[in-house]
Amino acid sequence: MIRSPLMTVMTDAVMKASRSLKRDFGEVENLQVSRKGPGDFVSAADRKAEQILRDALEKARPGYGFVMEESGVVKGTDPNHRWHIDPLDGTTNFLHGLPQFAISVGLERDGQIVAGIIYDPVKDELFIAEKGKGAYLNNRRIRVAARTEMADAVVACGLPHIAKGDHGVFLKELSAVMGHVGGMRRFGAAALDLAYVACGRLDAYWERGLNSWDISAGMLLIREAGGYLSDADGGSDPLVTGTIACGNETLHRELLKLLKTAKR
Repeated sequence: MIRSPLMTVMTDAVMKASRSLKRDFGEVENLQVSRKGPGDFVSAADRKAEQILRDALEKARPGYGFVMEESGVVKGTDPNHRWHIDPLDGTTNFLHGLPQFAISVGLERDGQIVAGIIYDPVKDELFIAEKGKGAYLNNRRIRVAARTEMADAVVACGLPHIAKGDHGVFLKELSAVMGHVGGMRRFGAAALDLAYVACGRLDAYWERGLNSWDISAGMLLIREAGGYLSDADGGSDPLVTGTIACGNETLHRELLKLLKTAKR
């Protein structure tokens, strides 16, 4: 387990926000049957969790900037540090009472992600990583899966939906990949997809149309767990392009080859 002051600060902030989310998730089922529906309630839950995270991190590390899903970019007095925060990754799952969502926080220092935490409050699973110190799930060191054959691999992806993403491109990529792998999955929370690759539950994953708060923590988890990643076209900076592909060294390379065939 990583017991640095930085990880303590991040863990404490995430745990505070998670208590709020768990309470609100318990109310979602009741709201499903109301005439108005749970949409406004979930938006409020999202904003509330984000504010809890911001307040806690600001108190512990004054001057750090923020890149947040709900509140956007907030510049700090310290130009070298920024938090990337997703207070509720998997909002649609949360909205429908599906227990697959997480809080994700990554710390950027001088343009590099140096610490990350992803917490699943329903399963009480805490994924953490700090640059050079490894990746952990609930105090246990984690590594990416060792499979090297795509035919044995379970691969996750994202799905574009109404008014988001290029549906045609995705269908070509899905067609290129699905015929070569042991199974395809779509869980609806990018942060957890990345965490699952890091701990070996998934063998590989790709998605387009993402933001820095979706992937910053998960990217570091995968690297510290011995994995490989790039953007979905093989480029070096997923935070800039908003696309990602990852796995162990072999499957990451094979996944990129398959995605490339979709462009022909």
